[in-house]
Amino acid sequence: MNRKTTRALATLAALPLLTVAACGGGDGDGGSAGGGTIDYWLWDANQQPAYQKCADAFAAKNPGLKVKITQRGWDDYWSTLTTGFQSNTAPDVFTDHLSKYPEFVRNKVILPLDDVIKDVDTTQYAEGLADLWVAEDGKRYGLPKDWDTVALFYNKKMAKEAGITDEEMQDLTWNPQDGGTYEKVIARLTVDKSGKRGDEAGFDKGNVAVYGLGLAGSGAGNGQTEWSYFTGTTGWTHTDKNPWGTKYNYDDPRFQESITWFKGLIDKGYMPSLETTVGASMNDNFGAGKSAINANGSWMIGSYTGYKDLELGIAPTPVGPQGKRASMFNGLADSIFAGTDNKEGAAKWVAFLGSADCQNIVGEAGVVFPAVSSGVDAAKKAFEGKGIDVTAFTQQVDEKTTFLFPITDNAADINAIMQPAMDAVMSGKADASSLTGANEQVNALFK
Repeated sequence: MNRKTTRALATLAALPLLTVAACGGGDGDGGSAGGGTIDYWLWDANQQPAYQKCADAFAAKNPGLKVKITQRGWDDYWSTLTTGFQSNTAPDVFTDHLSKYPEFVRNKVILPLDDVIKDVDTTQYAEGLADLWVAEDGKRYGLPKDWDTVALFYNKKMAKEAGITDEEMQDLTWNPQDGGTYEKVIARLTVDKSGKRGDEAGFDKGNVAVYGLGLAGSGAGNGQTEWSYFTGTTGWTHTDKNPWGTKYNYDDPRFQESITWFKGLIDKGYMPSLETTVGASMNDNFGAGKSAINANGSWMIGSYTGYKDLELGIAPTPVGPQGKRASMFNGLADSIFAGTDNKEGAAKWVAFLGSADCQNIVGEAGVVFPAVSSGVDAAKKAFEGKGIDVTAFTQQVDEKTTFLFPITDNAADINAIMQPAMDAVMSGKADASSLTGANEQVNALFK
């Protein structure tokens, strides 16, 4: 065992930041008196090995307790979890998402952690993360496990062939009128099947071989990786306040002007049409040389660096009209199923997951950025050891150019409204001004 893993084997009772309150356990597989097996679910296969190490460390200092980890793909994860809530077969502990937990709180299927874990020093987490997991009732429903930001993955070879330097990629600008140097680079990197670039006479936008910018979808209501990194530079915000806003701002001219520019990239042939993204993998298309830039989240670093024979560059998002960059700041947390038959064991596991002892182990894996600073340091070192420069992601946090993932009630209903509305705009069936009507429908949910 190395130094970090040895630290992870420290006795849970001695943790200075998290202590587990006494609570009862059931008689089933969870066991009594805090013993038995704790079922834990996550959706990211890349993170499972690191969390298995955390589970092993946890079990070593908690005789009689062990953690069984189940990994499922994103869509299957949430549908199976919902079924588990209804049938009382959900896991004791699961990785939770900011877009999901308000509904879980409303339906009372997750436990307030205040009842089972005491003395949480939230200052150990990256600024703002812990606040997102406090619901409107004032109770906490998750302990932060990691955070993510957005940056631009780009093909260095393609950039070099286009005459674009790494220095230029690190210093892009954007505005909704002409797209700034960001659009100029996207156009330059777009190549049609006859070899003409997007900024050259004779470019055929109907026969594109390489798109300057990849597209994963319309982004629906939050646009985390699709458009929020540039709409956020205009002064526009998703809601009137965050968290727990009650008014959305999709009718704001700044937002609609930005989305009009975004759709314009498709019209000009610089970005693939929306219909071609259905069932496709944006990052795999990038790996296959079909796009030159992908805006994506830090959780995708492993995927993008895994493509063979591809010289990868990572650049920060462009500086916008207000003179700053912007990135949505999101973070996952771990929550406890209200129907668990082992509250004590589940609480101990969540406390460990939220501690530096586990998050240092996760950081060592070099997959994501843990929520605690020591875990981030471990992650930076791990990425550096792999030859990966992650500054484009971390500088957003260091320079305080992030904004928080929008947290409100009615997330599922909002998505049901915004998905077809945004899809219609991005597919050319409606103008961005149509989002005013969608915004009225969204805000009616809060009346």
